[in-house]
Amino acid sequence: MIRLLPPTLINRIAAGEVIERPASVVKELVENALDAGATHIEIALEEAGKNRILVEDNGKGMNREELALAIQRHATSKLPSDDLLDIRFLGFRGEALPAIGSVSRLSIASRAQGSDEGWELRMDGGDVFDPIPATLNHGSRIEVRDLFYSTPARLKFLKSDRTETAQITDMVSRLMMANPYVSFTLIADGKMIRRVAGAQGQLPDARLDRLRDVLGKDFAANALMLDTTREAATLTGYAALPTYNRGTSAEQ
Repeated sequence: MIRLLPPTLINRIAAGEVIERPASVVKELVENALDAGATHIEIALEEAGKNRILVEDNGKGMNREELALAIQRHATSKLPSDDLLDIRFLGFRGEALPAIGSVSRLSIASRAQGSDEGWELRMDGGDVFDPIPATLNHGSRIEVRDLFYSTPARLKFLKSDRTETAQITDMVSRLMMANPYVSFTLIADGKMIRRVAGAQGQLPDARLDRLRDVLGKDFAANALMLDTTREAATLTGYAALPTYNRGTSAEQ
């Protein structure tokens, strides 16, 4: 017999596709913040994100109606038209938030720029609660608690807290390097892991400043700027000189 699956089960299947580990959750939430135009993003973790992930930003935020729509499957602000090739954002499938909310206790608080009121919406293992008024600055605050509590078998595939935290740190570091004008803070169990201020000046200088912050002074001192175009492709950035090398592929 063929039957339609219930929404909660559909979301848990989607979670298996987009939420592999705590780093996957952090990546989705931070990319959403970047797409919202945030210039400051703060990430806080407890137990490598298994117990709690908090991502706060100062982006454009959402009003009550947008907040309720954001946790619906295939709802997105990242495709301005029906042209699937017109993608100028970091993600567009519209499955991350409902998928995360189906395997955790999810809270989303947001206040749209220009609005005098904020709203908070909660999901608990796929169950959605009506938005309630919330007090916060412009932007969004998303909290994920008890990741995979509704699918405990998934927890068996996670590594140690140290390894999972390292995965998150590496992923956040990559986003830091790609967004030099955005300030980032990463805290794990109350300990500061990364903090970088938004760079100033022209893009080439801002990029090098951010690479210095993330990869260290030695990389910046041995970096060669690239700016070349071939046919329809343009490549810009920095690459290390051949004389600057490491014994492993770390930070490659």
